[in-house]
Amino acid sequence: MTRDMSSAWSTRSWSCWSPTMGGGLSEEELDRGIDGLHRVIQLARASHSGQLRKSGEPYFFHPLRVAHLAARHWMDFASVNAALLHDVVEDTPVTLADVVSDFGDEVALLVNGLTKAIGAELSREDLKAETYRKQLLVAIEDVRVLCLKFWDRTDNLQTISALNPEKQSLIAEETRAVYVPLARHLGMGLVASRLDALSLTVLYPHRAARYQNAVKALMKEVEAPLRRIRSKIHGAFEQQKLPGLLKDRWRPFAVAAAQSMNRGFSSLYTLEIQVDRTMDAYLALGLLHSLFPPIPGKLRDHLNVPSQFGYQALKTTVQAGKYRMRVEVTTRKLARFNEAGVLAPGFEFRKNNFQELMRSLLEGESAFDTESLRLASASIQVYTPQGETRTLPEGSSALDFAFDIHEQLGLRAIRARINGQTRLLKSRLMDGDQVAIERADSPQVLPKWLEWAVTPKARNAIRRYLRSRVRKKP
Repeated sequence: MTRDMSSAWSTRSWSCWSPTMGGGLSEEELDRGIDGLHRVIQLARASHSGQLRKSGEPYFFHPLRVAHLAARHWMDFASVNAALLHDVVEDTPVTLADVVSDFGDEVALLVNGLTKAIGAELSREDLKAETYRKQLLVAIEDVRVLCLKFWDRTDNLQTISALNPEKQSLIAEETRAVYVPLARHLGMGLVASRLDALSLTVLYPHRAARYQNAVKALMKEVEAPLRRIRSKIHGAFEQQKLPGLLKDRWRPFAVAAAQSMNRGFSSLYTLEIQVDRTMDAYLALGLLHSLFPPIPGKLRDHLNVPSQFGYQALKTTVQAGKYRMRVEVTTRKLARFNEAGVLAPGFEFRKNNFQELMRSLLEGESAFDTESLRLASASIQVYTPQGETRTLPEGSSALDFAFDIHEQLGLRAIRARINGQTRLLKSRLMDGDQVAIERADSPQVLPKWLEWAVTPKARNAIRRYLRSRVRKKP
């Protein structure tokens, strides 16, 4: 597949999500898409005929489930077709050229991104690293390849019991190190939490079972009180003619969830309220606080400025009788963003930020910089002196900010002014800080800067400069 082929598609691939499988298509386009889907199903079923998974089930069931997950998350025909074909090039006589010939460049690009790297001379670890690099290179052009990988990994984790325990652990650990932070970076918080919970259940099955049993017992205990609480809220909303949807959200199994399990209801349950408009969300919050007293210091407004994981909602904690209860109020549109991120119709994806991060990860010292990826999955927003917003990983320093503005500014940086106060370049930034960088006429880079910087962009630039200095020495 040529680079020209992938570039031609990439200009469309960032904004082509369909609200439903055929929601934005004409009748003719829908018919053509369905016909192509039938042909893909026939090829995938025939190619995997006779193949069985470790569990003994027909192999074709796996790509079928992956395609179903893709369709449920607003992905288009090309994505669903690629999901059905994602293992044919790797495991059957079908070649990538066959996919191009039968289904076009777009589907072939996605299938190529999902196909493992090959190389007889490479070790297992090197092959894995090359597969990551291959996926990210395609994702820079078309982010859908990562979304499809999430569905592939979700199904693999749900059907992992037939593998030996060591293999199960390797897959679960890889998921947590690579795919969970990638999902978070794409705004797909619900997908990230699901992948994390599935992975942890594989790694700690007894802990997971205890946690699920505790949640089930708590659900039974609070069923009647929650019904009364929801009834009160519905009544207040109806009086104000405010339409709202109330959803129970129980915390999935996670390390932090298991550690806070003893705190009970307040740490395991969140009531989500969805309304139509942003102004309705503030009205709903006021009505909620008139019914149940809010806990001081627990109100967070992330409706217009997203939280560190990209979540947008008003967050509060109230005392509802004897229960201390977390509540999140958001709009229906933002709820779709919170759940599906880049796949939600209308989601404003920071394409340049994502592409820059992926390139920086690929330029790092290791074959694939998983630590930088983990750091980048939680973000803060800081501001330049002119009020321009810059998004950085949580824990970034003023030095990271300087390199984010421009590499030459980073190399020549001497100190920072944070919210008007002079600070060292190693100072960690907080969400909402306004930052200015003072610079010298020549580079000021020191080896200890590598300890201050956390972003791959800054660390790679510092390493390049230090190496160039070493080479210039006689």
